[in-house]
Amino acid sequence: MFTGIVEELGEVTAVEELGDASRFRLRGPVVTEGARHGDSIAVNGVCLTVVEHEGDEFTADVMAETLDRSSLGVLAVGSRVNLERPMALGARLGGHIVQGHVDGTGAVLERKPSENWEIVKVSLPADLTRYVVEKGSITVDGISLTVVDAGPDYFTVSLIPTTLELTTLGRKQPGDPVNLEVDVIAKYVERLLGPQATQGTQGTHGTSEAAK
Repeated sequence: MFTGIVEELGEVTAVEELGDASRFRLRGPVVTEGARHGDSIAVNGVCLTVVEHEGDEFTADVMAETLDRSSLGVLAVGSRVNLERPMALGARLGGHIVQGHVDGTGAVLERKPSENWEIVKVSLPADLTRYVVEKGSITVDGISLTVVDAGPDYFTVSLIPTTLELTTLGRKQPGDPVNLEVDVIAKYVERLLGPQATQGTQGTHGTSEAAK
């Protein structure tokens, strides 16, 4: 489990095509400290497994399903990525419960800078809109954020200077894809309530399989 509090901005140093998968080598001095084979590290919000670890770099295999359902497929050598290690038992939950299982992708629609923060508007897939509410939590490229405005096919978030400086959202431009993970609690509530939870949402109801 993760919290959506990005520990560092890493970098893709190599990409190896493996037919129906890809192997990424990534640099991240903070997240690789004490890393071992089989450990989990979130890369732009996608939970990946450490295959090899040497120095301040680690490799991870990404299967076709994940490449298709997340924005990892557009990564290339030199791409910057948000990195986070799993939450330690007993540690503070600084963001919200994040699984590292991407529900879908959106795209940056526009950016509105102000003196001390920036509003970013992101497109939202139709089958995820019912999980996104004003002042609720959403994970964008592995970053735990609070929804400012929840529209019919978009949402907005307000980013402070620290987030802009230390995460990929400071560099994303309109048209760039982002990974989205909605609040897992909302999905469990919907499942428990059954048909009651989807009344009035005909045409948008669907099952989102997690990408990992």
